[in-house]
Amino acid sequence: MSTTLAAVVRAPGEPVRVEEVTLPDVGPGQVRVRMAAAGVCHSDLSLASGKLAHPMPAALGHEGAGSVVAVGEGVTGLSVGDTVLLNWNPPCRACWHCGNGEPYLCANATDASRRVWGTLADGTELHPCLGVAAFAQETVVPAGACVAVPADIPPTEAALLGCAVLTGVGAVRNAARVRPGQSVAVIGLGGVGLAAVQGARIAGATTIIAVDPVEEKEELARSLGATHFLTPGDDLARRVRKLADGRGVDHAVECVGRAATIRAAWSCTRRGGTATVVGFGAATDQLTLNALEIPHFARTLQGCMYGSSDPAADVPELLKLYRDGELDLSSLVSRTIGLEDVGGALTDLHSGRGARSLVQF
Repeated sequence: MSTTLAAVVRAPGEPVRVEEVTLPDVGPGQVRVRMAAAGVCHSDLSLASGKLAHPMPAALGHEGAGSVVAVGEGVTGLSVGDTVLLNWNPPCRACWHCGNGEPYLCANATDASRRVWGTLADGTELHPCLGVAAFAQETVVPAGACVAVPADIPPTEAALLGCAVLTGVGAVRNAARVRPGQSVAVIGLGGVGLAAVQGARIAGATTIIAVDPVEEKEELARSLGATHFLTPGDDLARRVRKLADGRGVDHAVECVGRAATIRAAWSCTRRGGTATVVGFGAATDQLTLNALEIPHFARTLQGCMYGSSDPAADVPELLKLYRDGELDLSSLVSRTIGLEDVGGALTDLHSGRGARSLVQF
């Protein structure tokens, strides 16, 4: 057994505290990872606030990268010293969804969240955020949650691939399947939304409309590929249609997770277009569509889990885009913080400030 420091939330809505945690020894099929960097994601905020149901108390963080320091019995393909990014949604490769080309919907991927990850000083058992617990100096995860990356990729860059980039770029490439010459609106410019903007540019979209209430994000959005920037409002759909040949965009990608922004994405899309919902919202937030508009507009409204991605296949493709200069990872980081600053970073997320805060260990 060993001890580590981790960012912990004991109950929904309580402050985030850095606490000492005792971790068990690495068991069969497990890997211990010394963290190098971890991104602060909106899902961490949703979990800490209680919007996302999760066993509590929990060690936060699910988007990160580090180096392997121990491997358990039966682990193959990973060795001490390997650089890995953490996959919070590791497929089992055995369930119906995995066998039918949908590993991102794996029926067993959430099992790791329910396990006891460590013990607090007072003896309280602790659960890992989405099975990962990336906001810790060290973490123990199932071997399937580790994706090896080449040693020349900086961990600070690789960390973002684990959630924001796989989700945002994947939503455009795998779920929406944007084609060259099409038009795209991205609603919500956090880390995932900014990755989706890049995904739209890489896919060859010629009109890319970035939408966010924080006007200071315009310069960054344009540098990553946006051709236009809009702030939300009751007339958003009209303004989007004006920029998209009067019809609306071929694709809208919603990266917020609210009924109002999902509705806006739907309304911004042309007849026959597709609105792809990436953001995770609250179960109590009801979306309303009337019975006429669904057949009349012939739009598609689809959900997208984890960018409809398979990290084993998609991470190498993303790394090639990164090496070729097509995918900008460093620009997604608005500030670098320490473990003790996680609570403040979650507050910034709630207010919409910045893109991605990155914890460096």
